Amino acid sequence: MSKKSIVKEYMTKNVTSVHPETFINEIINIMKETGHDGFPVVNENNEITGFVTSFDFVLKDQAELIKDIMSTNVVVAQEDMSINDTARVMFRHGVSKLPVIDKNGKLKGIITNTDMVRSNIERTTPNKVESFKKTLEQLYSIKPSLKRMKVKVDDLRPTQDKIFADELQGREYELKRGLTEPVIVAKTGNRWILIDGHHRAVASINLNHNEIDAYVIDLNKNVKLGMERTADKNGLHTFNDIKIIDDDQHPLVCITESIKKGHSRL
Repeated sequence: MSKKSIVKEYMTKNVTSVHPETFINEIINIMKETGHDGFPVVNENNEITGFVTSFDFVLKDQAELIKDIMSTNVVVAQEDMSINDTARVMFRHGVSKLPVIDKNGKLKGIITNTDMVRSNIERTTPNKVESFKKTLEQLYSIKPSLKRMKVKVDDLRPTQDKIFADELQGREYELKRGLTEPVIVAKTGNRWILIDGHHRAVASINLNHNEIDAYVIDLNKNVKLGMERTADKNGLHTFNDIKIIDDDQHPLVCITESIKKGHSRL
């Protein structure tokens, strides 16, 4: 749980790259299609020779080929570099993304500020997992095991009877961009009980994802959890039983909005 996070665990591997001989008009179309504003430039051996952004077009508007406008002094990250060291490099050089190379200098991916945020979110999750694991140990006198794995969404039993529409929308946005922490699941007998991450799970269903990333606490014993009994009492068996609150905001959002309104009256 405490192992160092490295770049290759969080980088985007399917990277759109361009060739130095690519025409500028062609890359403009690529930008429109992908929604990205910058691309690594690689040679025939998939080695980085430069980087091109939309800003380069403004500075050198008379050029025709990418090689005439690209930046050639490119800061790159090694795929085994730590996330913390990479973040420092990005901060010092004032860049929001870095091409990632292997030990042979081949392009392997790209890492962005968004990936840094995601890595930080996921580092906070294990603390929550350990806390719940210890609680289970004390309550049921067991020695559960823990592992991170993909879980089928259809196998999960929810334990939270309502979620907020605005938070759900935010989780869908994050999932589309790979920015979301794993859910927490307790496996007891042949049942997979969702402990934390109901907004994420429903967002996954809405996006037709069959699996979800999870920290699974396996009780190695068939124990009826208290939250299962509460879910039974409330008639909560599937995600269809969860009520989506769309006429109110998530509590944290309400607090923020209240603060803004308070300041507006000052």
